[in-house]
Amino acid sequence: MSNDEKLKLKHNELKNKDYRELSIIRNTIFWVANTNDGHNKNNAIFAKPFDQKDAIPQQLTSCKHHIKSNFHGYGGKSYKCVEFKNKIYLIWIDQCSKAIWLQIFVNEQIIEKDINKYLLAIEKPKQLSKSLEANFDSSFVITEKNLLYGICEIKRRDYLFSLDLEKTNQDIHKIKKFDNFAGNLSSNSSANLVSWIEWDTPYMPWEKNNLFFAEINIHGEIKTINKFSNKLLNTKINVSFFQPYWISENILLCSEDSSGWWNLLFIDVSQIEQIVIKKRIKREFYEYGSPQWMSGISFFSGSIEDLFCLAKHENNWVLEQYQDLKFIKQLILPFSSVRDICAFDKKVVLKGYGSNFLGYLFEKDFAKTITSKSLQGISFNVIHQCSKPESFWFRGFNNQPTHAFIYKPIVKSYGKPPLLIRAHSGPTAYFDGTYNPEVQHWLLNGCVVAEVNYGGSSGFGREYRERLNYQWGVVDSYDCKALVIELLKLDLVDSDKVIIFGNSAGGLTALNALCDDAFFKAAICKYPVIDLVDMYHNTHRFEKDYLNSLVGDYVKFPNNYYIRSPINKINNIKKPILLFHGKKDSVISYKQTLKIQEKLLRNNNHSEVIFFKNEGHGFKDLNTKKIVMKKTEEFLKKLCVFKN
Repeated sequence: MSNDEKLKLKHNELKNKDYRELSIIRNTIFWVANTNDGHNKNNAIFAKPFDQKDAIPQQLTSCKHHIKSNFHGYGGKSYKCVEFKNKIYLIWIDQCSKAIWLQIFVNEQIIEKDINKYLLAIEKPKQLSKSLEANFDSSFVITEKNLLYGICEIKRRDYLFSLDLEKTNQDIHKIKKFDNFAGNLSSNSSANLVSWIEWDTPYMPWEKNNLFFAEINIHGEIKTINKFSNKLLNTKINVSFFQPYWISENILLCSEDSSGWWNLLFIDVSQIEQIVIKKRIKREFYEYGSPQWMSGISFFSGSIEDLFCLAKHENNWVLEQYQDLKFIKQLILPFSSVRDICAFDKKVVLKGYGSNFLGYLFEKDFAKTITSKSLQGISFNVIHQCSKPESFWFRGFNNQPTHAFIYKPIVKSYGKPPLLIRAHSGPTAYFDGTYNPEVQHWLLNGCVVAEVNYGGSSGFGREYRERLNYQWGVVDSYDCKALVIELLKLDLVDSDKVIIFGNSAGGLTALNALCDDAFFKAAICKYPVIDLVDMYHNTHRFEKDYLNSLVGDYVKFPNNYYIRSPINKINNIKKPILLFHGKKDSVISYKQTLKIQEKLLRNNNHSEVIFFKNEGHGFKDLNTKKIVMKKTEEFLKKLCVFKN
């Protein structure tokens, strides 16, 4: 068996043990996983005891559900479990029935032969809401009056709504119609105070949003609403609040970026008419938040007695513990990326990823003594035959320090290796060095791979992220080219074998770089942004005004949209391009790729355009991914990037 085949086998073996959308209540961990029974590809919510690695999971929901959120187009967490009246209320969003479902459980562990039950259902699952063409957020709140509160999106407008937990197939009761976007609903333990964030055009939630508080009366209606005043922070700049989260009856935690970094903020809401800052923690080079593309992103969990916070510090992740708002300890996590932190009492669970291992379920009981600042003794399923990334800083646009990850080839050949440049999507995203089987495949073929965190990337502070304001299609492409020049100066790669890759927004970066630069031999893109004018007019609601900050006001600067759109430069491109696009893409229409297909094929014999009938924005099907890899490899061999 070849090294490449072993790598794929190991990847598939680890993938089957994945945990998604983690939660914890007392001693039970919850997550979502696929349930392919041969007839459908739906999923279910599972449970197992905390810190019992070999425990057999209990499936809590049936295979008839497809548990998923489509909130604001990109979705997010699809369920919530709440401890309420000594029971566990499991609420989920089902795409098959287009409704919200509920089932109630109690802790009662039963372990017999071929039976593993850690929770006992005390009633059958019930469909709370009628089927509705709506997108639900899973940040549900339950009140003492047996009401469920939530936020939903109906016909391009967001609403705060409620449902009666004792009824079925009911219409949602709309409580408040938001001016535009809303999310991150949260409440204190008695649910008499709730909070949420709102944002309006032309801003994205990480550029500017507002934090609101509301008092709920005994009838379940809103009594008072008060917006948190930015005068308490900084009135001179726009502020983005991240994950408002109640840690006690009167104290709410969030992070906000008025300092240039998403830093911690503790707010006292003892009097809703007079909200004050209880404590503020400012730390440079620490990010306690990230762009809110999806709902349910979590960096904080726990209570005022034991609060746990994640932060990205440079290229490391740290986990901090606070007690009564006082810092207790910090642990350096051995992960390149982290998701889904949840805590109950002193128990913490999260999902960690590394540069040489796939998803790891991290479970830690802080009731036990922890003496080291770094975690020791964690046993990962390490993938030995892989190359780890090296952090690399270079001078990018306007001579500013810019970050990249460099991967050196696993298999070395004679002569200098080819260079594959990767531009990330978003464009407000970032590469974190997490293991990627596609990258490792190219390393096994003797390539150097470089992942560029061009100006505009997250995780390096607000100023770094705002480098791309009004400069998308300029700064990003420039930074990719600047990295190539730097690596050529260091004599590390073959100047005749430089290829650029880009998906979605990264496709625009890659194609613009190919248009304007002699270094790149070809471009390979999935579902790329090709026409900014079309994107401005036709993209989905969430991204409708994103281009205002990336390119400029369309009414004032229409020429920027034209000159930065690759569709208007296709006739000038004489280099090969390989494009992939799904026909169910609701973010970037495949018809834009279809428009340039004929010109691409006419301009260069090696260019190719491939469409997938049942794929959307981001390929999901394993067969599709195999085809993409095969076609990409054939394309690169035609260009003599590596040998047959």
